[in-house]
Amino acid sequence: MILKYDVIVIGGGHAGCEAATAAANMGARTCLVTMDMNKIAQMSCNPAVGGIAKGQIVREIDALGGNMGLVTDKTAIQFRMLNRSKGPAVWSPRAQCDRGKFIWEWRNVLDNTPNLDIWQDQAEELIVEPSQNVTALSQQAKHIVGIRTIWGAELMAKSVVITAGTFLNGLMHIGRKKVAGGRIAEPAALHLTESIAHHGITFSRMKTGTPVRIDKRSVHFEDMEVQPGEEGIQQFSYMGSSRPLPQLPCWTCNTTPETHAILRDSLADSPLYNGQIQSTGPRYCPSIETKLVTFPDKQQHPLFLEPEGVDTNEMYLNGFSSSMPMDVQVEALRQIPAFRDIKIYRPGYAIEYDYFDPTQLTHTLESKIISGLYFAGQVNGTTGYEEAGGQGVLAGINAALNCVGNKTFTLSRDEAYIGVLVDDLVTKGVDEPYRMFTSRAEYRILLRQDNADERLTEKAYETGIASRERYDWWLQKKEHVRRIVDFCHTHSVKPAIVNGLMEQLGTAPLHGSAKISDLLARPLVTLSNLSELIPQLKEAINLSPNRVEETAEEAEIAIKYHGYVERERVFAEKMRRLENIKIKGKFNYEEIKDLSTECRQKLKRIQPETIAQASRIPGVSPSDINVLLVLLNK
Repeated sequence: MILKYDVIVIGGGHAGCEAATAAANMGARTCLVTMDMNKIAQMSCNPAVGGIAKGQIVREIDALGGNMGLVTDKTAIQFRMLNRSKGPAVWSPRAQCDRGKFIWEWRNVLDNTPNLDIWQDQAEELIVEPSQNVTALSQQAKHIVGIRTIWGAELMAKSVVITAGTFLNGLMHIGRKKVAGGRIAEPAALHLTESIAHHGITFSRMKTGTPVRIDKRSVHFEDMEVQPGEEGIQQFSYMGSSRPLPQLPCWTCNTTPETHAILRDSLADSPLYNGQIQSTGPRYCPSIETKLVTFPDKQQHPLFLEPEGVDTNEMYLNGFSSSMPMDVQVEALRQIPAFRDIKIYRPGYAIEYDYFDPTQLTHTLESKIISGLYFAGQVNGTTGYEEAGGQGVLAGINAALNCVGNKTFTLSRDEAYIGVLVDDLVTKGVDEPYRMFTSRAEYRILLRQDNADERLTEKAYETGIASRERYDWWLQKKEHVRRIVDFCHTHSVKPAIVNGLMEQLGTAPLHGSAKISDLLARPLVTLSNLSELIPQLKEAINLSPNRVEETAEEAEIAIKYHGYVERERVFAEKMRRLENIKIKGKFNYEEIKDLSTECRQKLKRIQPETIAQASRIPGVSPSDINVLLVLLNK
């Protein structure tokens, strides 16, 4: 059987779902190839979306016209805004989701996306042909024309996006037992890596893991501390959908010295320490056994027990990722008072899988070796649903654009966390699973979670990915934020109205009239507490037809942090000048002897687009950049 499409997406995880819907929404005839239609967008590890920096990515996906935020809002069972005690540059939304409902909500999105078909099968081989127009400096000597599946189907397309997650030669570990698989009880993809590598694309191995799943009926919650969610109306999507599911609490406790003793006594059976696992795992989400080895003096480690859904007894034990033998895991957990009678659904396990060096990609996530071939998600060496989804949107957009011409869609480091993520991948590569943090973004005051639509929605609408409805939501919000800001800059209040509040907050009293915007510059003064004293301000805030609190919050941030935002924007504009200096295709780096040997090797391999990208490559020094600038001037 031969099927013809514009875009084929391999893999139905978070990257694949976003890539497929993005391409289809842009008008490309798209086919999503997945092993199991009933496990679309499976949350293989924690059933949660967002978190530090990750929440910003989900907001950006939403602003670009993606679906992760919408699906999360419809299936969230606990919402929290992290880092509220810090500045708004690092506020990060996070939601615990109903795992089963999350899958079916995504399935509903896919089933109702025009131009999108689903094919249940397993990709086995790329179909590649020689390129017709190959320049001396171009690495793209081949182009993709389709794929073959294990059942012999041929799916032909102009663009192919690979989002195979942990399934490429996946190998699971529990103690000394090893089983091939891409996820528990699911088969591995055993031949696709070799088909890709056959064309000169290099790959390596990484490792990740997931914790035990617990039957909540066996838990002594009286020995745990409850962790409720927030009762506000916060949501991930800017589109105004509600959170329909009941909100459930999470629970916390700690490991004990007795737990640690059992785990330490069994380290010889740990795949991480007996030589069974050779690949690199995530630094920032270590297994419990890694914590014990890395921090031998710690007497306890925090654990978070989180619900898997509203209709299930299954719970997820965050903080206890492990690949120890199953009896060791259970016995160690029983040394914790809350788990003394624990029953589990399955133990934790580790999984090794193939990934491809992301420095072999451009900023569109297209292969430098095979034109029309795109990679997104864990196959690029990242970890996390959010990082995968962000790459999926970008790859899907560019896969669709590739079908109709030479136009591309990229995001810079001062436009989006997704831009930071992609630039880090294609410029620096990875030596461990990549996880996004706010500290990776040098422009994080610009890249706040509240203004992702301001940064991205208009650009997405002009490209054709964001709908008119989404764009109109943004215009409405933009206008209302402007009205609140203008009101605060022009409306003055007298001391008699606000000095009682100033005294209550412990800040200096007014001695004359002051603009509302000047009052907001004080740390504890907010639009909320001022609006209780100034009826005109409350009226201006409530004029918004929807998302009143969120709109007021963005207006307040715009006023309070105006100086910081403008200073960072000026710096970003200076750096953007280097981004505008194109160097790709202008040099044969091997011939530039004034560059260091390491620099020549890195520049030849990565082929940076701009001077700015070259400056971020590890091993390229400021003096090397000066050499390139001098040569450009000549």
